[in-house]
Amino acid sequence: MTKSVQIVRYAELVPCRTAFIDAHTPGSDQKENFTIIGGGVSESADQHVHIKDTPGFNIGAAGQPPKCRNSLHTHRTAEVFFVLSGRWRFFWGRWGDAGDVILEPGDIFNIPTGMFRGFENIGSDYGMIMAILGGDDAGGGVVWAPQVIEDAKDHGLILGENAKLYDSKKGESLPAHVAPMPVMTDENLSLMAEPSVNEVVPRWVARYLDLLALARDKPVQVIGEEGLIFDKPGFEVDFLTAPSAGPVSARPHYTVLMPVKGYWRLCQNGQDSHIGPGDTAFLQPDTGYELAPAMSGEAALYRIKDTNDPAGPSWWERS
Repeated sequence: MTKSVQIVRYAELVPCRTAFIDAHTPGSDQKENFTIIGGGVSESADQHVHIKDTPGFNIGAAGQPPKCRNSLHTHRTAEVFFVLSGRWRFFWGRWGDAGDVILEPGDIFNIPTGMFRGFENIGSDYGMIMAILGGDDAGGGVVWAPQVIEDAKDHGLILGENAKLYDSKKGESLPAHVAPMPVMTDENLSLMAEPSVNEVVPRWVARYLDLLALARDKPVQVIGEEGLIFDKPGFEVDFLTAPSAGPVSARPHYTVLMPVKGYWRLCQNGQDSHIGPGDTAFLQPDTGYELAPAMSGEAALYRIKDTNDPAGPSWWERS
């Protein structure tokens, strides 16, 4: 029987350091990938999955030391990040030079489909970003920029068309019956967007301090049909602060609670739990609960709920 509330603690997260094709590429070889809810998009059998159920979206995280970057890629469904710790530069475009934005703790970025994106830790300490990927299958995996696949070959990693990695440093080779993952064709590359900063940042980024002010009296919908960021990716994202939290009646939605600041008391069926920054609480449908800060001081969290909208292209591609 599935528990009505499951909590994955930040301190118990299990990293994978061989999750993706760039795991040996200098500059990207110190990444840690975490798959918290759902199968995620890891290409490695070494990836630990904390909760295998999928509520119509996946929850994961990336941890990186300073100057470590995640290579250019894209997804077929939404990819949303909020910064838990550190200072991060997100960049996009065919070669990563169409634009960039710097995000700090609590800031959130709904990266639209149809463009290559990457990110790097530009802070002075290890940093962590939390991720939401649309769809039960997270869009079917990662689509890498062609140069990423070529660079990986030079450092011993080949991705098969079965979405599995083969590492020559471990004596592995591509099986005879498996072809290499094909690179994106020139025709498809020409369709990838190269938006400017002015097109991306006002439309797809929300800043923590602004959300803190807006959520003074009631929760703020950050991503959704009525959100500050209009999109319908198969889930909605709300932002709550201490004054805007309270009891929530049972609803037919999966709910994920992800604190950004402060420690929270989560009461469900008369049982109290406590969650803090980096923890992930997964609530089943038809689960009523009450939220309140567990101590004085600043407290804020993101709440993700599934919707009936299908996961797919961002709404800038559908319009």
